Amino acid sequence: MIREVQIHERLSLAQTIPLGLQHVFAMFGATVLVPFLTGLSPSVALLSSGIGTIVFLLLTKSQIPAYLGSSFAYIASLTYFVQDQNNLAAAMGGALTIGIIYVLLFALMSFTGSGWIHKIVPPVVAGPVVAIIGLSLTPTAANMASEQWYIAIFTLAVTALLSIYARGFFKIIPILLGITAGYVVAALAGMVDFTAVKASFNHIIASPINLETWAFPAFDKTAILMFAPLAFVTIIEDLGHMIVLGNVTHSDPVEKPGFHRVLLGNGLATGIASFLGGPPVTTYGENIGVLAVTRVYSTFNLWVAAIIAILLSFISPLQALIMSIPTAVMGGVSLYLFGMIGVTGIRNLIEAQVDFSKTKNLIIASVIFAVGIGVSSHGVAYATLAGILLNLILREEKEEVPSQAEAAEVAEKKKVSLKET
Repeated sequence: MIREVQIHERLSLAQTIPLGLQHVFAMFGATVLVPFLTGLSPSVALLSSGIGTIVFLLLTKSQIPAYLGSSFAYIASLTYFVQDQNNLAAAMGGALTIGIIYVLLFALMSFTGSGWIHKIVPPVVAGPVVAIIGLSLTPTAANMASEQWYIAIFTLAVTALLSIYARGFFKIIPILLGITAGYVVAALAGMVDFTAVKASFNHIIASPINLETWAFPAFDKTAILMFAPLAFVTIIEDLGHMIVLGNVTHSDPVEKPGFHRVLLGNGLATGIASFLGGPPVTTYGENIGVLAVTRVYSTFNLWVAAIIAILLSFISPLQALIMSIPTAVMGGVSLYLFGMIGVTGIRNLIEAQVDFSKTKNLIIASVIFAVGIGVSSHGVAYATLAGILLNLILREEKEEVPSQAEAAEVAEKKKVSLKET
């Protein structure tokens, strides 16, 4: 069994680069999917995620191994302004508003502290939230895998087998090896289109930012109204991710370095993304899955992943090569990652010995699972909010204390029973 690599440990560069690549592969699909859907540039999204992650790591004192990628929460709002209204400036103004809200909440939490978070998010809330973060992502993974199921299943099988039976360093890079194996099989099956890869060598270095289409963020009332409420949705998602991360890495990022620093890092990263022309960023559950699988929690790997993402935004052949990975391959790996996160939540409930004979606990967990899985849009955030509110509103059941007469009757029965024996 391979040992866990702790947050502040550093492996050799030869080991760190493949581990960083795993994080890049984990975030890549979702990070570039958002700009594809909304009309933004995938290259700028990669650049924003890399710079944003570095800013986040700096402001959290490199104590939280998290990666920031494009947020799905703002797809509808971005699409409306970028594609329907052809108003990139307003869209970026809305994104900048998100960053400002985060920074304001950081200032507030700096005075109030973050100790109260554990009181409103006990294990009965945290466990189910962890589970649905993974389970809610599985439909996306299954949809990706459905592009070609036999490729996805092969990739999943290779990744799982390597996680169990591989030895040495190979045991901590099963995702990278699984993707590579799936890519090779897909290429042999004629599923990989190398046209873009070949064409990219004509312009090896290219700026990700197109100055002809770039726009300075502009504050628009409609954009602010559409973006601002969603900030609280992604904040709740961030909290859920920090809870997951703490359980996976045996740390407590909510307390140290503090959730207020998470908000500051995420807020400034989103603000920077808005000036670059990229979507708002958020912490990624996919990369937490990588940590859970590899058991390598070093933040140095996230630094490397961020640098690779920035390089990919400039280097056309590298970006084209990753873009050529078949969707089914990524779907197979995603099924593995998201499933791992889901099971981690169930494990947390067991380890915390949550008593489900208590009606309050049963109701909280049931509602979180129902909302998190049943609501398709931001279900995790709404489920987290519902769990927190129920935990605060519902009272603990009072144990019935027997009266003196009832106690005397029970004692008398015990005496009779002892005499008979």
